[in-house]
Parts: sequence; structure tokens; C-alpha cells
Amino acid sequence: MWYFANPMIVYGDDALEYLRQVQGKRALIITDSNMTKLGFVERVGGELTKAGIEYRAFDEVEPDPSVQTIKHGAQVALDYQPDWLIGLGGGSAIDAAKAVWVLYAHPDVEPDAINPTQFLNLRQKAQLIAIPTTSGTGAEVTRIVVVTDVENQRKTGVTSQEIMPDIAILDTSFVMALPPQITGDTGMDALTHAIEGYTSNWRSDFTDAPALIAIKRIFEYLPRAYKNSSDVEARMHMMHAATLASMSFGNAMAGLAHSMGHALGGLFHTPHGRAVGLFLPYTMEYLAEAAANLYADIARFTGFSDGSDLEVTRALIAQVRKLAKSLAQPLSVHQTGIEQTAYEKVLPDLVERAESEASTITVARIPESVDLERMFRYAYEGKTVDF
Repeated sequence: MWYFANPMIVYGDDALEYLRQVQGKRALIITDSNMTKLGFVERVGGELTKAGIEYRAFDEVEPDPSVQTIKHGAQVALDYQPDWLIGLGGGSAIDAAKAVWVLYAHPDVEPDAINPTQFLNLRQKAQLIAIPTTSGTGAEVTRIVVVTDVENQRKTGVTSQEIMPDIAILDTSFVMALPPQITGDTGMDALTHAIEGYTSNWRSDFTDAPALIAIKRIFEYLPRAYKNSSDVEARMHMMHAATLASMSFGNAMAGLAHSMGHALGGLFHTPHGRAVGLFLPYTMEYLAEAAANLYADIARFTGFSDGSDLEVTRALIAQVRKLAKSLAQPLSVHQTGIEQTAYEKVLPDLVERAESEASTITVARIPESVDLERMFRYAYEGKTVDF
């Protein structure tokens, strides 16, 4: 038995006004301080006020939210007793909101111990709304939380069927001011989600369709959004593409680029989208022959090339690198500024962390430790994976 889980998605002009329809007494907005400075918390709060709902904001979420921050947010929720939690921001804020939701219902649960076998019964106390302000993480439509253990420098992905948001509000006005660097980072994250979702061993008809549309839209509209932050059409399509990509990978699972990217991010604090986007072409090269038919589907759907499955797979990988370069993304680990000596020192740890990720076993060719080590080395140097 399999599931395709998804929240209700509100989109289009003035999507935020949906909040006026929400019924309840109190809402806790979980976000970061930048959202407060930009006035986004006030905008959300204004719509809640029109619905007769009082609100409070917990705006202390940092990038890659820590266990400590999540516990602090949960205590704020326990003190305030909201019937709505609202995750406002990028993936970190929305992930934090999901984890706070769990601890609000079960204060004794450790954030990094959330698991799919545990019955949480979350909606007895509150429901969750996700409002993304970036176009990449897709956290608004996934049941995944990435938790950071600061002490051990480890990022852990935890999941439960129950932590899918109830409502996702896609309001393009929230992403119009994204700077080029964040646009590129999050856009590559979305592309990685879609490509890995489509090529996962756990894929299905329900996950294939959104992945293909997302990939096509990203190649078409991401360069436009990167070059012109006020391009409303490009921003809208990228916001939709990011959500579609996560509808795919959130139900089908991610792949090796996420395994390797999480390892790098945990040790060197490389932004998530930049890290997974960096490893994407290298892992595609490693999987090229085993998943050629699937990569070829993507290449032909996006209109890149004619030829055999392997030929169009190579063309697709070349297009991924071309897109990343146009977004000023690093094409090798060396280009991120990480020193080789520091990288070599933690290479065994990088391999061990990547091996322990669930997404390492959902691919068409499951790597041995030696293959992961070679991929990490090739990615540092910028070498084409030829094994």
C-alpha cells in the first residue's frame, strides 16, 4: 500500500486573503527575524485579524533549525495555546513549524526522533498552514523535516505521514524581492527535487507527472527569475514548479544528490539548495546507464536532444551544468571555497553520513562506500564521473 499525500493548495492573485476564511481563536506564526523586518509577519497577521484571529510570532528560526530552537518554539506554543500554526518563510521556517507542531502535541518527543511509525494525532490541538517565501524547498507540501544537531554537526531528515501541512498558500508577492543568489540556490534545489523524484525507485504515475512539469518550467523560467526579480510570470511559474517538484520527491523520495548535499551541509554549512544542486550532475553521471531510460524521458519532454537514451541523458546532464553556471552556482566543491585539506580530513565522515541517508537506497544504482568516496573526490575537483 502506498500513499500520495498533499495539502490543499491555495494559489493565484491575492492568495494570502484565504486566511480571512480561517476559523479559530489564536495563531502562532513561526518564522525568522527577516520576515518580521520585511513586513511579511504583519501582512499575514493583518489577514488573520480580519478573520477575528489573534496572533503572535515566534521569529527566532535560523537557517537549518536546531533542536534547541524547535524546543524553544514548542514552549512558546505550549504557553500560547494556538489552534493554528503558520510556517512563514523558506524551508527552515516551515520545517521548524512542522517540528514545533509535533512537540506542541507531544512535549516529550525529541525533534530528531520523529518517525513514520509513531501515531501523533496532531490535529487535536492545532492545524498547520505553510506560506513559502522562496521557490525551491517545497516544504509546504512535504511530510519531511530537516533537523540540525548543532553539537554533532549533523543534519537529519525525519518524517511522519501526519506532519504534512493542512494548507499551503502560494502567494507570488512573497517571492518578488528574492535576490539572485537565493533565487539560484532555491531554484537548483527545486530542479534536484524534480529530477530525483522522477528517477526514484519509489516513483509512481502520481509523482511522475508533477516532476516533468516542474523540470520543464524550471529550465524555462528560472533564468528569467534570476536575471529579473520583478518578472511576475517567471516568479509565479517558479513558485508553482517548486511546489510541483516537492509533490513528486516528497512522495517518491529524493536521491544521491540529497544524500551527499546533506553531508556537505552538515559539516561545512553550505546552503542546502547550493549543495544538492552542486552534486546533482555528478550523481546523474554515476546513475546515467542504470537510469538512462528515465533521464531520457526528462530530456525528451524538455526538448533538449534527439538520439539514444544514453545520448540524451548526457545532453540533459550538460544542460543541468549549463543552467547552474548561468546562475553563478559552484560547479565543484572547490568553487564553494572549501579548502582541500579540510575536505580530505572529513571525507570518511562525508561518506558515512551519505550512506546513512534513506535517499541513498532509492536510486537505480546503490553505491558502495568506495563509490561515494570517489564521487566526493570527483565533485571536489570538478571531474566527470566515469565509473
